[in-house]
Amino acid sequence: MWSSAFVPVGICVAMTLNAVGASAQDNPVVVLETSLGSITIELLQSDAPKSVENFLAYVSDGFYEGTVFHRVIQQFMIQGGGMTEDLSPKRTRPPIANEARNGITNARGTVAMARTNVIDSATSQFFVSTADNARSLDHQGIEPSEYGYAVFGRVTDGMDVVDAIAAVETGSQGAHQDVPVETVLINSVTLQ
Repeated sequence: MWSSAFVPVGICVAMTLNAVGASAQDNPVVVLETSLGSITIELLQSDAPKSVENFLAYVSDGFYEGTVFHRVIQQFMIQGGGMTEDLSPKRTRPPIANEARNGITNARGTVAMARTNVIDSATSQFFVSTADNARSLDHQGIEPSEYGYAVFGRVTDGMDVVDAIAAVETGSQGAHQDVPVETVLINSVTLQ
């Protein structure tokens, strides 16, 4: 027979697990349709609220339609969401604050905001890690080179598509390196 001391703990554990499940269910989910297939992404709203709000504003505007994955590095990441097929940058909203200090690690399958060497420079571009990149991309300090990249989502379905994109042949195009030889188009991103 259980003592009464175990009952509240069991109830608390069950309530905690239910709250975690409810929290995950409340996160927005988007489907990214590419020329190589679909990728489903859960957005981590409570962990990266500014990044998620920013991303969803671009989704709502249809901004990502017709953009490409313009930078692909095997065993590292695939990056897209800001350039057209001819690698012309699309006009973006103002940059947002970097939420890399949120404690979410850049593990395989996570989605993070791309940025320049300026800490708070992320706009529309994002990347999906195809390897565990915590050591090189997580927040380490306050210098721009150490600040890290804000994870705001995770792939829940379609890692096979991410891996297929990561495996495409790449080359140089103008000033750009690691560009897919055959265009990998983002057809749409829709909120589910």
